[in-house]
Amino acid sequence: MLEFKMTQDLTSSIYADALMIRRRVFIDGQGVPESLEVDDMEAQARHIVGYQEGEPVVVARLIDKELGKTYKVQRVAVLADWRQHGFGKQLMLYIEDFALEQDVRSLVLNAQNPAIGFYESLDYEMIGDVFLEAGIPHHTMRKTLSDYTL
Repeated sequence: MLEFKMTQDLTSSIYADALMIRRRVFIDGQGVPESLEVDDMEAQARHIVGYQEGEPVVVARLIDKELGKTYKVQRVAVLADWRQHGFGKQLMLYIEDFALEQDVRSLVLNAQNPAIGFYESLDYEMIGDVFLEAGIPHHTMRKTLSDYTL
């Protein structure tokens, strides 16, 4: 089971771990320009890192949208050596639990096409057409949380 830590402090070690994972996955792995990956939303976001035996392995960030009714989940990434261990699912369930505790009603995200099946397995639904983000095809997906209880 992963240990999750969250921060909004851009000087914290948690944020440094988040950036390390994002750089490896998105910048080094997918060629996303750093100027797009590390943007002006960093200070407004909640950065979540999952640790396996003290090692950072999975990351996401949350942006508060619609006055606390919706969170946008962004920058979801698992280090290559730690994929297929269920850590992405654990991260998304952690985010859902946190959102429910904050009375958030829905989560939205922009999923890269290869990840759509993963999000559909967690009851996210595609909304809208395919679009390019950093030159990579994505679909917007949404999950309503109001029908779920802790």
